[in-house]
Amino acid sequence: MRKLIVGVFLACCLCSSAQESPQPKGNQKEQQPPVFRKTANLVNIFFTVKDKHGALVPGLNQNEFEVLEDGKPQTIKYFSTESNQPLTLGILIDSSGSMMHMLPEEKVVAGQFLQQVLNDKDLAFIESFDVSADLLQDLTADVKLLRAGLDRARINDAGGSIPTGIPGVGQGPIPISKPKGTLLYDGVYLASDEILSKQVGRKAVIVLTDGVDQGSQLRLKDAIESAQKADVICYVLLISDPMYGADSHAMGMLSEQTGGRLITVHHPDKLQSAFSEIANELRSQYSIGYTPTNEKLDGSFRKLEVKSKGHYKIQARRGYYAQKE
Repeated sequence: MRKLIVGVFLACCLCSSAQESPQPKGNQKEQQPPVFRKTANLVNIFFTVKDKHGALVPGLNQNEFEVLEDGKPQTIKYFSTESNQPLTLGILIDSSGSMMHMLPEEKVVAGQFLQQVLNDKDLAFIESFDVSADLLQDLTADVKLLRAGLDRARINDAGGSIPTGIPGVGQGPIPISKPKGTLLYDGVYLASDEILSKQVGRKAVIVLTDGVDQGSQLRLKDAIESAQKADVICYVLLISDPMYGADSHAMGMLSEQTGGRLITVHHPDKLQSAFSEIANELRSQYSIGYTPTNEKLDGSFRKLEVKSKGHYKIQARRGYYAQKE
């Protein structure tokens, strides 16, 4: 098992295959959207649309939407209702002591989800986090390898059940003298910054956790910022042992700010339906691309808002960072 010390993890990521960006054809509005790299002064927003009952709304056209950046209207250049653009997906599993009774079911259902969602154009990776963050399977399109990575997840609470003599145990992205708990925020940061920021196209992570962070060197704010900079949508499946409790507030902020969703799973046997909800959303995304009227690439945070003229609920990220040129 490789420890996610930043340098080692970065080396792993550089070995993975980056997805190629498709080329736009002509000036058609309704088409496969181009994939925008960080160096281009273009913004791409993937989002879902729901009615007042929470049902997904398909088949809308570009005229149904408007985009605001820092409150100023933007001109939509690209629009698509296609969902077949390549997806890079991360499965992040909480393997701390508090998840002992949930972990077996999580691994099985996550494997089924990957089998259902991924196609040969997609890539995925598996990461666990506890007293350290572990890359269990690097980016691959091979579901068998991903399932094997899930099988390698083990409960690790540094409480004496961990084999001794293993370098790096409890050392996370930044060495700590007294390892403890759950490096949740560090795990999200590393997945976003070290893997997904190197990829293009649609990107998402699904975090299975009780939402309680203990011992991370980074803050919730840092985890959210890293996901926003990498254009990552964060879904959180909040599942917890009643003995330990959960933190829905922090996970709600993480998912809301990145355009994902928090789904509370009260019992492991409800995981399948929760994963199915996420699969349906990933298949029902709209995409909008625009060139900001604010052309400065100064690293500043820009607030985003996608509005529906039909008063539907829009699930989209709340902002992005205009990366320095």
